[in-house]
Amino acid sequence: MIARESTLQKGLPKKTDSLCPECKKIIQATIFEKDGKVYMEKTCPEHGKVTDVYWSDVELYLKAEKFAFDGIGVSNPAIPNANVCPNECGLCQIHLSHTSLANIDLTNRCNMKCPICFANANQSGYVYEPSFEEVTKMLQVLRASRPVPCPAVQFAGGEPTIYPKFIEALAKAKELGVSQIQVATNGIKFAEEPEYLKAATEAGMNTIYLQFDGLNDDIYMMSRARKMLAIKNKVITNVRALEKRPSIVLVPTVVKGMNSQQVGDIFRYALDNLDVIRGINFQPVAFTGRINQEEREKQRYTLTDLVKDLGDQTNGQIAKSDWFPVPSVVPVSTLASALLGESKVAFTAHPHCGLATYLFVNDKKEVVPLTRFVDAEGLFKDLYDISVKAEKTKVKFPSKLKAYNALKRHIDEDKMPEGLDLKMFLGLMQSMLGDSTKASLAKFSWNMMFVGGMHFQDNYNYDIERVKRCCIHYAVPDGRIIPFCAYNGGPTYRDEVEKKFSVPLAEWRKKHGDQYT
Repeated sequence: MIARESTLQKGLPKKTDSLCPECKKIIQATIFEKDGKVYMEKTCPEHGKVTDVYWSDVELYLKAEKFAFDGIGVSNPAIPNANVCPNECGLCQIHLSHTSLANIDLTNRCNMKCPICFANANQSGYVYEPSFEEVTKMLQVLRASRPVPCPAVQFAGGEPTIYPKFIEALAKAKELGVSQIQVATNGIKFAEEPEYLKAATEAGMNTIYLQFDGLNDDIYMMSRARKMLAIKNKVITNVRALEKRPSIVLVPTVVKGMNSQQVGDIFRYALDNLDVIRGINFQPVAFTGRINQEEREKQRYTLTDLVKDLGDQTNGQIAKSDWFPVPSVVPVSTLASALLGESKVAFTAHPHCGLATYLFVNDKKEVVPLTRFVDAEGLFKDLYDISVKAEKTKVKFPSKLKAYNALKRHIDEDKMPEGLDLKMFLGLMQSMLGDSTKASLAKFSWNMMFVGGMHFQDNYNYDIERVKRCCIHYAVPDGRIIPFCAYNGGPTYRDEVEKKFSVPLAEWRKKHGDQYT
C-alpha cells in the first residue's frame, strides 16, 4: 500500500477539533484568515474564548495544503478499537502515519536546568529512567511495527548522555537494525569527554541533534541559565577530530525577541562548519504551561515567521518560494514502495507541522536551493502519478523509465550550480529509490544542507487532525507508541507515563546522590 491524497478539509475558513487549554476537553475550533495571517479560535463553555496565530502567512499555509497525504498507519496497533483521538494513544487504528522517527527518553535527569525545558526531574519531583531492559523492549516494539519497522530512533531526555547505559543503548539500537540513530543533547558530555563522543560514534550514533539557541551567551543565559557557546564550539571541534564522524544537526528553540534575530547568524555558522554540520532544524517554542494571550502574542513564533526572518537575514539566499511542507517528499517514498513491492517509510505528517528546504553549497559557500533548478511541485506530482499506476499494474521497468524521464523533465540544467551535474543529481534520486550505492549518495550529500522548521503543538494551537497524522512518536516502557504532540501536550501522556515508571526524587537522591537532578 502507498500513501493516498489526504482527506483533510482544505481552504479557509474551516473547522477542526481542538482542546481547551484549561480543562483539555475536546472543543471545535475555527481556522480562518485575517490580515494575511491564519488564526485559530475556539470557545470552551466553561473557560471562554482563545485566539492564537496559527501561521503568520496565509499564502504559505494554503501552499502547504496542496501536499497533504494520508499514510497507511500501522497494521498491528497496540490499541485496535480506539474511538476518540487523542484520548486513546498507543498507536491506535485511527492513526494515519507509521513511525518515521521515534523518541526514547532515557532519563528526565539533566546536567542543566533550562527555564524552557518540559522534561526535568527537579520540576517534576521524580526521576524517570527506564532500565536497559525496558529500553530494549521499546526498541523491539518499534522494530516490530508493521508494515514499516521504525527506521530511525532519537535518544532524548532530560540529557540522554548521562544515562548509565547510554553506550549500550546505542549499540542495542544498531543491533536491532535501526538505520538512523540520533542523540538529542546539550553537548556537555561530548564537549568535555572526547573519548565518550568517540565511543558513542563507534557504538552506532549517526547524528548529534545539538541544542543550539544562538551565537552569544546572553541568549543562553536567557534560555538555558548558563553560558553555553564554548560548549557548542567544542562539540564541533571534537567531532571534526574524529576519523569516523557523526553528522551534526543544529536545533535552535526559537522565541520571538529572544533569539529570532539570530536565525540568519545560525545559518551562516552552519555554512562555516559544513564539513560536520549537515542541517538545522529550527523549533519555534511551544508553550507547555499557562500563558496569557498578551504574553503569548509577544512570544509566539510560527513557521512562517521563520521563513520571513531567514529570508531577510540571509539577503534572500533562502526565499519564501524555496520552502515546502514535510509531506511534499511523500511521492519519492510512494514510488520506492511501488517499485520495490513493499511499504517504505513515508513522512505523511500533517502539511502544517513543518517546512523545509534543501540547499546545495559549493566550496565558496555559495548557496543554491534545489528549488532554483528543480520544479519541485511538478516533479512530485508526476512521481506520485507514476506511483499510483505502478502499484496498480505491478510493472516496474516502465515506471522506472517514466520516473527517470520525469526527473529530467523537471530539472533545468542551465540553472544548476557549478559543481553539480544532471548525472550526480539523478544518482541522488536513484539512491533515494534504492537503486544506487551509498557512496554516490554520500558524495552528493556532502555538499547538501537541510534547513527546516518543526512547530510542535501546544494547547493553544492544538489541532487533532495534526495528531492523527503525526509521524514523530515516543516509545514508552509499557509497549505503547504515542504521537509527539499528544505526549508533550493535550492529554500530556508524558505525565502519566513518567509517574508510572518513576521513583520520587527524594528516594533517588537518597540512593544515588543529587548529581544531575
